[in-house]
Amino acid sequence: MINLIKLVVGVTSLEELAERQKLPTNLRLHPTSGRMLPIVHTRAFPKQADMLLQGGSLYRVIAGLILCRQQLVDILPEARPDGTQGTLLFIDPKIIRVEARALRPFQGWRYLRPADAPPDLTGSQGHDQLPPSLQKELTLLGL
Repeated sequence: MINLIKLVVGVTSLEELAERQKLPTNLRLHPTSGRMLPIVHTRAFPKQADMLLQGGSLYRVIAGLILCRQQLVDILPEARPDGTQGTLLFIDPKIIRVEARALRPFQGWRYLRPADAPPDLTGSQGHDQLPPSLQKELTLLGL
């Protein structure tokens, strides 16, 4: 198993991400399950797609922090309106908060090994409800 990590552009909180994923433009009918699922558009098709679909997640970077992950459901090629090829990442709608970790910006997506992925937060780790700016400051201070 392996994961992906990708920046979320134009979003400042997990709540905003959750609301944005509910918009009709960000939902697509999955061809085999028949479920409406959130999608993420990306240009490159992952060469390790089979490994990603063996329990991998899409980790999300918001405001310079890895804040959450969502289970990858499927990865399919997509013909874009301009005729170029793209990729659709179908993800589970459930957003799982993870231990905040600072990360510099990058383009596209990257593979993320399970050993390098931040652990999931449990309800007892209270700082998961802090504003992203405060989470970022605490993370940069190593707290």
